[in-house]
Amino acid sequence: MATENKNLSNYDKNAIPNAKDFRFGIVVSEWNDKITNGLFAGAEAALLDCGALPENIIRWNVPGSFELVYGSKRMIDTQKPDVVIAIGCVIKGETMHFEFVCEGVTQGIKDLNINTDVPVIFCLLTDNNEQQSMDRSGGKHGNKGVEAAIAAIKMADLRQKSAL
Repeated sequence: MATENKNLSNYDKNAIPNAKDFRFGIVVSEWNDKITNGLFAGAEAALLDCGALPENIIRWNVPGSFELVYGSKRMIDTQKPDVVIAIGCVIKGETMHFEFVCEGVTQGIKDLNINTDVPVIFCLLTDNNEQQSMDRSGGKHGNKGVEAAIAAIKMADLRQKSAL
């Protein structure tokens, strides 16, 4: 398991660009909200810790993880963020629903990254059970939301530098 020996919340603040000049969109799935709210809290705290201004963090909720793609696209089109973080959680059940949702969201976010000028950060937990998700949303493995926020800052910086 990729996160077994790595805490997702660890980062070197000195190696991260200052986030004060960036505008962040965060689209959060309401499904499995105990987990997605934990991921959001981690992302927001990391952004603020790295200099982001509270007024430059825009949160939109969508009903489920499948809706993250549309929510991210509308966020890009209407709010003009420098980067979007798509936060969701899909927990494997007894049917193929898990595979269809995970594949759709993965491909949709990939398509947004190819077809728009705004990076979309993939923060979708795809775990076998709720405990695994809890462990990655503020539990023993840290918080994947923090990791997504750091990736978002780096990608916003890359976008800005590559536009010069």
